[in-house]
Amino acid sequence: MLNWNSIDTVLLDMDGTLLDLHYDNHFWLNYLPECFAVQHNLPLAEAKDQINQKFAEVAGTLNWYSLDYWERTLGLPIRQLKARSVNKIKYRADAPHFLESLRSAGKQVALVTNAHPDALALKNQHTDLAQRCPLQFSTHEFGYCKEFQELWQGLQQRLSFDPARTLFVDDGEHILDSAERFGIRYTLGIRTPDSQQAEKVFVTHASVDLFSELPALTEL
Repeated sequence: MLNWNSIDTVLLDMDGTLLDLHYDNHFWLNYLPECFAVQHNLPLAEAKDQINQKFAEVAGTLNWYSLDYWERTLGLPIRQLKARSVNKIKYRADAPHFLESLRSAGKQVALVTNAHPDALALKNQHTDLAQRCPLQFSTHEFGYCKEFQELWQGLQQRLSFDPARTLFVDDGEHILDSAERFGIRYTLGIRTPDSQQAEKVFVTHASVDLFSELPALTEL
């Protein structure tokens, strides 16, 4: 599937790729609507409908991922609420081993997440991700999320990677499409981003359930 000798740089999504997406899905799809329903005295189904409509209005934009935007839009203390279920923040099964293997093989590794910087900080606070992957970028630093070519242009200027010798891993096929359009040669999808949900199907990109399905990395 991959020829590691042709890959110098590995860019990794965070939620759903390195960390279990169950934390985020639980928060945004279940806990947040419950809080919104209580705040506005609404039936839960109506609260979910209202929030889903607001989600749809900004899908694919940086606001979708912005804690500031959602605090203003929903009138809820999103940061405080997110801190209430940090026990659900966990690695995907073999992500720590994969990160260690990449380090041992001498690859340039960077985390590239659409998560708001405060959301990234919360994940770092409750895992050792910052130690395992010190080079981290929130796309909010660039003013564009991964769906936009401007993000990849800014990231390349910052990181100086060769797209032809780069692997990008993400659980969103539309985001892999964006990276491919930029010229990143190797793309890989994660079929089980949420440990509590069924497998996803990737149509146009190679995909795995676990990193152990990839060819073994050897020390260079």
